[in-house]
Amino acid sequence: MNTVHRIASFLLAILLCGTFANSAVGQASPSSHSTYDPRVTFAPLALPDPATQYRSVSGAPGASYWQNAADYVMHATLDPVAKVLTNDEVITYTNNSSDSLDSLWIYLEQNIYRRDSRSNNLGNTGFARPPRAGQTGPPPPARGDNHTEGIVFDSVEVGVVAATTRWSKADYIVDDTRMQVRLGTPLKPHGAQLRIHIKYHYAIPGIWGGRTSWGAAEHGEIYDIAQWYPRMCVYDDLHGWDTLPYIGAEFYLEYGHFDYYVTVPWNFILAGSGELVNPAEVLTKTQIDRLEQARHSDKTVYIRTPEETTDPGSRPKQSGTLTWHFQMDHTRDVVFTASPTFVWDAARINLPAKTDVGDDPPNSLPVGKIPLAMSVYPVESVGQEGWSRSTEYVKDSVEEFSRRWYPYPWPAAINVAGFSTGMEYPGIVFDGIHDQSKILFWITAHEIGHDWFPMIVGSNERRWAFMDEGFNTFIDIFESDDFEHGVYGPKRDSEYSAGGEPSDTILKVLDNPDAPNILTRADGFTGALGHPVQYFKGAYGNVLLREQILGPQRFDYAFRRYIREWAYKHPSPSDFFRTMENEGGEDLSYFWRGWYMHNWTLDLAVESAKYVNDNPKEGIAVVVSNLRPLVLPATLQVAYKDGTTARIRIPAEAWLSKGTGTFIFKEGKPVDNITVDPDHLLPDDDRSNNVLKMP
Repeated sequence: MNTVHRIASFLLAILLCGTFANSAVGQASPSSHSTYDPRVTFAPLALPDPATQYRSVSGAPGASYWQNAADYVMHATLDPVAKVLTNDEVITYTNNSSDSLDSLWIYLEQNIYRRDSRSNNLGNTGFARPPRAGQTGPPPPARGDNHTEGIVFDSVEVGVVAATTRWSKADYIVDDTRMQVRLGTPLKPHGAQLRIHIKYHYAIPGIWGGRTSWGAAEHGEIYDIAQWYPRMCVYDDLHGWDTLPYIGAEFYLEYGHFDYYVTVPWNFILAGSGELVNPAEVLTKTQIDRLEQARHSDKTVYIRTPEETTDPGSRPKQSGTLTWHFQMDHTRDVVFTASPTFVWDAARINLPAKTDVGDDPPNSLPVGKIPLAMSVYPVESVGQEGWSRSTEYVKDSVEEFSRRWYPYPWPAAINVAGFSTGMEYPGIVFDGIHDQSKILFWITAHEIGHDWFPMIVGSNERRWAFMDEGFNTFIDIFESDDFEHGVYGPKRDSEYSAGGEPSDTILKVLDNPDAPNILTRADGFTGALGHPVQYFKGAYGNVLLREQILGPQRFDYAFRRYIREWAYKHPSPSDFFRTMENEGGEDLSYFWRGWYMHNWTLDLAVESAKYVNDNPKEGIAVVVSNLRPLVLPATLQVAYKDGTTARIRIPAEAWLSKGTGTFIFKEGKPVDNITVDPDHLLPDDDRSNNVLKMP
């Protein structure tokens, strides 16, 4: 069903307003002074990034597009007594650019927890993540006096890629959350490779760590381990080395192959990004059999039951440690979670063969491999209102996002109940232990949706949050509408209030002279404005494109094309803008300028109406004004005294050269009232002038 139809059932009754004039003419109250200037709104627009040989005018990667790669092999050990993670890491870095590189930049994101980190000295009361959309309970507490030493190096070496790598001590400096490795011999372009070998350890932060943490559940500790390894910064055609420090906004990373091992105590269950490749070493035969059963079941299957969490026999050994081995391809990151208290369940994911815009790029699923939806959670989360339905939510979300937008590419999609709540990574997401019912569904669907933005489509979250949070909040709408025929819908935080009108949040942001535009750098948003602009205004932009400007058929085709073309690559806003124009078939410069590059407002007004030649039988001429700088297509409706209605669509081009237009209805009947945007689908800032009552 079309989203417009879904939305319509939740609209408020149209409010009628206006004044009476004479028997032939309707005249609205005088409108506020117009600030609309078509020479500004429709001026030629230069997008932020020009089209080049690397980025096509069509919005697709150009003929010479290149992208560097980073592959990782890691052997980590988690010590739950000392609360320390130790890792031995080898990065193989491939320079596919046309530039020789004199140095390499690497992120050290655990350094955000150092006392002297930039994020600790931003003039705030302490490091703490703000609450996320739908998050239950308080956010992680401010850091206060809680700090770590960050990454502590045991050794850093570099070596030329060879059958037997010869290592030499690296020349490097550390600055906040970045490390620069200075090369004695530049890394050549066009495919040359270099290896970096890093041994290190760090103290795992408590729940004040926010996105990575450990905390105590009722029957055991849970370790959500993210941002846990030094990882390559991106070198791209837009900025060269993109080294924005980690001070709160999320990530921008290279794609590659990950082969990682994690050693934990024998009684821990561990879930990680990618495919578990040594199940016989870390699972019981019963658990392996249950996993195979789950691969052929649309209903959730327990891999480890609540009762078995206290049974030593649910582990293949009863002392020492176990090493879990995972692999993941075509990914920009991996994370894991570990706990002795985890219940574990799973079900199969049914994927479409392909999208409707051509063959998809390769993914990491072997031919015939059935991906699994999985959940791990402590015993206190069990229950049909709680996490016992989590895998059902994961499964449905992945299947619907795959069907509607792009097939899911990885072996597993995992939901974790822990303390790093409301955070997303490739193939695995962290949510709250006590989340239930629609909140658990909404958060699960939202975080799983991040597998598409920005895990598959690898945009730069530190610069352009709307391409991450905004796009993902947009696709949430459909999942909430679709799941069990909308039992948890409608979810309209992105653009509509509960009554169906554009939310006060959006309108207040548009009205706020201090509100930044969408293209503001992610860390540049204040707490009060960041969420509404990045999430809600970002999502509402896509809603307006789909429902009001392009229509679902053109939008869906163009958006799928954008996802396919930029899967496992690094698009910029300009690439998105060009794709939507080229595949949607419209010059949308007025919308990019008003909605994304500025914080412009919309105010449409029905100024007056008059019967043609003072005779209702000859029709009625309606004068509509566009009073503010933002322009959008709109619906104009005439309601006749006999109870019938007629509508026309006012295109954006109506305002190309002027701020007022006259529109003729020829039904030839007495008119009761005239309304612009009768369904309240536009972010009209002043609805008092939207309706004109005829005498």
